[in-house]
Amino acid sequence: MKKGARKKAPSRWGIRSRSQNEIAYDSVKEKIIGMAYKPGLYLNTAEMMDKLSLGRTPINHALHRLSREGLIHIIPRKGVMVAPLSIDDALELIDVRIANERLCARLAAERITRDEFERIAGLLDEQEEAIAQNESERVVRLDLRFHEEIAIVSRNQTLMEILRVIHARSQRFWVISFKADAHLREVQAEHRLILDALGSADPEAAAAAVEAHALSFKRSLLQAD
Repeated sequence: MKKGARKKAPSRWGIRSRSQNEIAYDSVKEKIIGMAYKPGLYLNTAEMMDKLSLGRTPINHALHRLSREGLIHIIPRKGVMVAPLSIDDALELIDVRIANERLCARLAAERITRDEFERIAGLLDEQEEAIAQNESERVVRLDLRFHEEIAIVSRNQTLMEILRVIHARSQRFWVISFKADAHLREVQAEHRLILDALGSADPEAAAAAVEAHALSFKRSLLQAD
């Protein structure tokens, strides 16, 4: 583990003064991921404007951005539909996630600093607390932050952007898999193994740990299907 970073890490995603477009994007995305907007639901733009207290332009900007990320479908002459969930889509995402997260973990293990290690360890402590208190939404948010932080430590902006889309499309499946208490315990143990490999500055162990984590998620999904 390094005492200092090789170069300045990119800023955390979303930590800055947010525009109306970003507020709309975050609000709609949260409702999709949390299943408040259920798969297959057609969205009413006027109703969203009223409930979110936002104008048409930021809502439309958010919808087009979410469409590019695969979370909604904009269907000509029909409207905007929340993307359905498909186990086939989930399995494809897992394959892509493994390839990219193995690279990310290797880079992070080579570049992580002590401060970064402590920050990620703190997230796992928070997640354990959220699991103990049965705070499912907080568990999902902290799970995402755990993976985001590792991407930040990789110091590869392109990889960060790729993983951001993969994680956004995967989160609804995470919500499903986290309904099983046994899997939640597995996830926490797997996260600790990833963190240990990062702290040991062992790129191959880190890559193997994130792959095992993704395959565990795959098994959980297939059992739930």
